[in-house]
Amino acid sequence: EVLQKELKDLKSRVRPQVIEAIRIAREHGDLSENAEYHAAKEQQALVEAKIRQLEDRLARSQVIDTKTLSSDRIVFGATVVLEDLQAGEEKTFRLVGEDETDHQKGKISIRSPVARALLGRKVGEMIKVEVPKGTVEYEIKNLYFE
Repeated sequence: EVLQKELKDLKSRVRPQVIEAIRIAREHGDLSENAEYHAAKEQQALVEAKIRQLEDRLARSQVIDTKTLSSDRIVFGATVVLEDLQAGEEKTFRLVGEDETDHQKGKISIRSPVARALLGRKVGEMIKVEVPKGTVEYEIKNLYFE
């Protein structure tokens, strides 16, 4: 969904803006010494490359409806409630793809240290995670799929 929104924005908003910038720069005359024109053309190349990259990723992606998942083990798409045993605080994380990561909403990359430590685990298990500030120990309190 995030990738689709970004692709739509590039095609419907950004690409037309760049095309308009090229058109305006062309009106300034000699293109060989026109810095605005060259900058706009460079921007166009970057936008088109990003569009191709997103289209390719979307074509190769598989959408997983996490509402249909049920498991007693933590897998991609799971929402997990953890207790930080040192701080005594509960934290809730959802394991998502790298493009969906949003720490404010508790969405962590499946490739993050916490997610890697959680994969395949069950409710009631303890995990230790090496993070920049040291080792954090969690107890897995709950697991569900939204």
